[in-house]
Amino acid sequence: MTTHGGFEPVFCTIVPPHVLDKLAQADDPVLAGPARRTLQRDAYERTQRRLTTVIGATAVASVADGKPQRTVHDARHGTDLPGHKVRGEGDAPGKDATVNRAYAGLGATFELFLKAYGRDSIDGNGLPLDATVHYDRDYNNAFWNGEQMVFGDGDGEIFLDFTIPIDVIGHELAHGVTQYTANLTYFGQSGALNESLSDVFGALIKQYTLGQTAAEADWLIGAGLLAPRVTGVALRSMKEPGTAYDDDVLGKDPQPATMDDFVRTSRDNGGVHINSGIPNHAFHLAATALGGHAWERAGQVWYDVLTGGELRQDAMFVDFATLTVKAARERFGDGEELDAVSKAWEQVGVRTL
Repeated sequence: MTTHGGFEPVFCTIVPPHVLDKLAQADDPVLAGPARRTLQRDAYERTQRRLTTVIGATAVASVADGKPQRTVHDARHGTDLPGHKVRGEGDAPGKDATVNRAYAGLGATFELFLKAYGRDSIDGNGLPLDATVHYDRDYNNAFWNGEQMVFGDGDGEIFLDFTIPIDVIGHELAHGVTQYTANLTYFGQSGALNESLSDVFGALIKQYTLGQTAAEADWLIGAGLLAPRVTGVALRSMKEPGTAYDDDVLGKDPQPATMDDFVRTSRDNGGVHINSGIPNHAFHLAATALGGHAWERAGQVWYDVLTGGELRQDAMFVDFATLTVKAARERFGDGEELDAVSKAWEQVGVRTL
């Protein structure tokens, strides 16, 4: 049994560094400039997160009452967090669509974890959900900094408003769930699992909100985020990793779908945003094989592993896969759930022990 008493929050962004790196090399300064500034801002925020981890973050009171406690702030295109409070829990919608989308996305995430898995907010104890919108100028990212959500407006050329895809909101908040449970190390295969789990629950939040079955879902992460000039449909595809975009400026989606194409790199914390395509694909295969609502069976198995206490912080794909097989058997017995999960990992080339 692995215990996770000491949380180590990490700085997690929805747009991978390799995408921004490619964009920063564009000949057009209108495209390259915002990407470079975003990379610089991300580096600063990443450093601040490390300092906060060393010094210790301010304690936030949690109240486990089964109700969300949402607060949305407006940075007014600055970088001081959290910014000016513009909407609190129970407040009526205002005229700012970005604020309203952030508020709704926080609520949808809270609802999925509570209704599907009995989890009261991301820490399981009613942690308040805070978000900041209109962060910086032409900021091409959204991130979870260990304490709150932050959304950029995008540059309008490559990326649009980061509150548009609800799965982006769910993805980043799911990093918080991982932070408070398995606390997976953000490097290599454990980091890719960290990213994949956020994609999984981000996708489930979107499907839950839309009432979609696994067959009806598009299994795209960040659909609606790319501007019209971009040749692509999303940041990532769980159904077909490596096909989300193929653009003159952004390049081609580098995600592998199986272990045959596993990418070995020292960049992006050992390819955490790239190799996450493999466990993403395994979840999609399991969920679609089972059919129905993906959060009910496949999602339950993945949640059981994330929160069960046996997943090591430095877990490899094989460790996670083995635990999902165990969890499927313990919760559902030797039936179709076990078969679907086992075959999914086999199809992506990850063995189970």
